[in-house]
Amino acid sequence: MSAPFVNRHIGPDDRQVATMLDRLGHASLDALMDEAVPATIRTREPLKLPAALSEEATAAELRALAAANVPGEPMIGLGYHATVTPAVIRRNVLEDPSWYTAYTPYQPEISQGRLEALINFQTVVADLTGLPTAGSSLLDEGTAAAEALALAYRANRKASGPFVLDADALPQTIDVVRTRADGLGIEVVVADLTDGLPELGEKAAAGVLVQYPGASGRVRDIKPLIDAVHARGGLAVVAADLLALTLLEAPGTLGADVVVGSAQRFGVPLFYGGPHAGFMSVRAGLERQLPGRLVGVSLDAEGRPAYRLALQTREQHIRRDKATSNICTAQVLLAVTAGMYAVYHGPGGLKAIAEEVHAAASLVADRLRHAGVQVVHDSFFDTVLARVPGRAADVVRTAREGGVHLRLVDADHVGISVGESSLSVVDVVLRAFGAEHAAGERVATGALGADVRRTTDFLTHPVFNTHHNETSMLRYITRLANRDYALDRGMIPLGSCTMKLNATTEMEPISLAGFANLHPFVPAADAEGYRELIESLEGWLAEVTGYDRVSIQPNAGAQGEYAGMLAIRNYHRAQGQSQRDVCLIPSSAHGTNPASAVMAGMRVVVVKSLDDGTVDLDDLRAKCDEHAERLAAIMVTYPSTHGVYEEGITELCEIVHAAGGQVYIDGANFNALLGYGRPGRFGGDVSHLNLHKTFCIPHGGGGPGVGPVAVREHLAPYLPTHLLHPDPKRREGTGAISAAPYGSAGILPISWAYIRMMGAEGLTRATAVAVLSANYIAARLGEHFPVLYRGETGLVAHECILDLREITRATGVSVDDVAKRLIDYGFHAPTMSFPVAGTLMVEPTESEDLAEIDRFCDAMIAIKGEIDRVAAGEWTLDESPLHHAPHTTRALVGEWQRPYSREVGVFPAGHTVDKYWPPVARIDQAYGDRNLVCACPPIDAYAD
Repeated sequence: MSAPFVNRHIGPDDRQVATMLDRLGHASLDALMDEAVPATIRTREPLKLPAALSEEATAAELRALAAANVPGEPMIGLGYHATVTPAVIRRNVLEDPSWYTAYTPYQPEISQGRLEALINFQTVVADLTGLPTAGSSLLDEGTAAAEALALAYRANRKASGPFVLDADALPQTIDVVRTRADGLGIEVVVADLTDGLPELGEKAAAGVLVQYPGASGRVRDIKPLIDAVHARGGLAVVAADLLALTLLEAPGTLGADVVVGSAQRFGVPLFYGGPHAGFMSVRAGLERQLPGRLVGVSLDAEGRPAYRLALQTREQHIRRDKATSNICTAQVLLAVTAGMYAVYHGPGGLKAIAEEVHAAASLVADRLRHAGVQVVHDSFFDTVLARVPGRAADVVRTAREGGVHLRLVDADHVGISVGESSLSVVDVVLRAFGAEHAAGERVATGALGADVRRTTDFLTHPVFNTHHNETSMLRYITRLANRDYALDRGMIPLGSCTMKLNATTEMEPISLAGFANLHPFVPAADAEGYRELIESLEGWLAEVTGYDRVSIQPNAGAQGEYAGMLAIRNYHRAQGQSQRDVCLIPSSAHGTNPASAVMAGMRVVVVKSLDDGTVDLDDLRAKCDEHAERLAAIMVTYPSTHGVYEEGITELCEIVHAAGGQVYIDGANFNALLGYGRPGRFGGDVSHLNLHKTFCIPHGGGGPGVGPVAVREHLAPYLPTHLLHPDPKRREGTGAISAAPYGSAGILPISWAYIRMMGAEGLTRATAVAVLSANYIAARLGEHFPVLYRGETGLVAHECILDLREITRATGVSVDDVAKRLIDYGFHAPTMSFPVAGTLMVEPTESEDLAEIDRFCDAMIAIKGEIDRVAAGEWTLDESPLHHAPHTTRALVGEWQRPYSREVGVFPAGHTVDKYWPPVARIDQAYGDRNLVCACPPIDAYAD
């Protein structure tokens, strides 16, 4: 009989746990947690969750849930299209832990593979949209459009007019943009742009978004609209379809300032709405206004080109409430997939797919016309809008009975969107209209005139014109993966990021057809499996957090924060207290907190932290008194951002509640609380969770993620809604914050499986072992590096902060030097300089066994020995292995004139056959920002 899953997930076995407990002087895990967790928040009730299932039984349950969904052939459109994921990409990217277990590439020297894959994605977007700079992905098309709205006002601070949305834009995009605009206090006008821009009186539009092709399928020449926007001083935003742009002229060529959209149909499964890679590209001059991440090219210490994240000073943890956006999670894994799809097919292959799709749509239109059915638009790419007065519901029902999902637009109109896999069901579609025997059967000539046809080249770089057979593609994917460091290689001890096991049994179900191929807007009856899974998961999350209701819609942690703040704001409005707009945020908080609060229309006021990292309750009282009439909320992370269980959390909640505010408890560190404390019971009104942290969804190189929001009953009416939600009761209210009703539904089976296999006791033990491992590291490394913060009992939570500031003052050795030297020892670095500059935050998680934890501690102790040699004058810093780290294979050959031996430089942990070799040396970050290159360079980054 196989071992319980809890023993597979948790790294240390009973013997190793006993060894670590003995080091700390505790008799048991219970005794450790009794001392670590404050009694005021401690819950003694066991979690009410289903009994743990075996891996085999859980897999069987998930197969049954997937089978309860009815994907059919998805021809609803609205930004979600049938696509074919090449098997070589599905198996070797989407299903490969070397890609899905990697972290955000903040350590670029060990992230060159995924950074190259992302620069490929950026090049695809830039080339097809016709604009010079594209980001490395956004969360989805709807939120990308919302980011474009915010960008329009950032780019023109004097703008006072409304933002105009094309009435033919995707309905979910309109919903998301309206929600975002409401929080920011921006007026939105939805208008039919057929005859040009609407009259706005004295106010000129700050920006205009036009859909290209439209949601109805219509394709029109958008250049006159773009010119008209510019003539009025506005920003022209185009929401575009990447596949269509292989045939349609690039919006940038037509004068667009910003182009947004989704890369889903480039080989990414439908996943019932997500995760999918949104995108944004901008004209020259707007690069620093881009939200999210941007990959650029710099040089390494050996003078070779190397990739890294560019312009990071725009990001939340630096700019905080003045950041370009609150986006922290991208959709890297899906952007990599889409980029690889373009590499595999190349420009010719992509255009051939587009031509085939267009030809099939044209054939459907031609046959319908011959059967007497009115086709509303003569010019279209893949979507035909048919007028069937009074018969639309019957047509859609008949098609559904034949295994095809069409779009019911209204009582008189049906939308038919042809995808890459739809070619075989054209006859089913025609039979639904009664057009299968229409006279004049022929292949239609097409429905795109010369006035909209593309004349510019795209994807001319060699990478898109080389790997078109499977052997070459497989080797390219593997070559890039080998340049990276992910959890399949070793521990990633990043504090605040919780890089834990993503078990194979949790991962396998996302590829099941019933989960992967379902369109997000199918009838509710065809998504019964997802409904049951989502309801169960939301219920389990409510139970473990102590809240009353949960929404799974937020598709990132920052989106969960934003949803929670919107709920608070709308609650105050409903209470007749719309003046409450002040959000208190401790100085130590996550950078996304202030950015999320600002997006929700709040004014941030900082609360001081004490020297021990805890919130200054006296300053909190003073701030509450000062802003008594306007106080809306406080955002506080628990356990704290410093990795400590603060004793004063319940008092903090009482102070804010007494002043009329709501308490937002950031759940980023819930991995140290699960089973031991429930924020909804000890004072929280709302929290978000990171399922890509505590609940095992892999980070995917920096995304995907899921950030569900949990609330007390009084805030439940203000949870996210969605115009196209399958539950009619959830269609009106706060508005949508993600493009799909359930956000990134396709990866929810991962967290569902984790909870189902762990059960209440397993989840609780996982928390205790995570806390044990962090305290063991603090005990071992505390003898060599000061541990910056501890709780009142001398214990940390699930992470500890190592303080290198005095070392830096005395020797010049920086956290960067230590981080890069750890690469030579075979490790990803801990979190650098957060939440305190000059420190390293270490989080081992419960999934790493004692041998790996000790290997990390041994490496850090050895590095401290190297620092001591610098301090003693044996090496100068500039000639030390710390300064030259990381060492590449080039250090193995040629002259050696350094005061330390080659062996010390390249084999500090001893000779091992599986040593990880970084493909580049230390990267010059500043050079890349001064010389911004964000598309495929015309050189081989690894050539001599």
